[in-house]
Amino acid sequence: MSNINIPQQTDKTTKEATGILGGTAKTATSTLGNTLGGLTNTAGSVVGTAGRGVGETVNSATGDMGKPLGDTISSLGSGVDKAGQGLSEGLRDAGQMRKSEE
Repeated sequence: MSNINIPQQTDKTTKEATGILGGTAKTATSTLGNTLGGLTNTAGSVVGTAGRGVGETVNSATGDMGKPLGDTISSLGSGVDKAGQGLSEGLRDAGQMRKSEE
């Protein structure tokens, strides 16, 4: 009987297939993560900017009497913006298959 070294060929084929599939999965995950990250960042920025604008408008229109309300609205807008940035960074990191820095 001759020695047939099939396991080595199988291992090589398995590694090649795993590399191809792993690369495809990473590309798809990266694209999805970056897309969602960009959309989240944009949405957070738009909502945050709008909130700050409304808060400043309330402050301008009402003077000292409406300042607490205007400041609250403005702070909420800033919070939404920062939350969107944080979520966006996490999605991009997930897309790149890396851990976020804490």
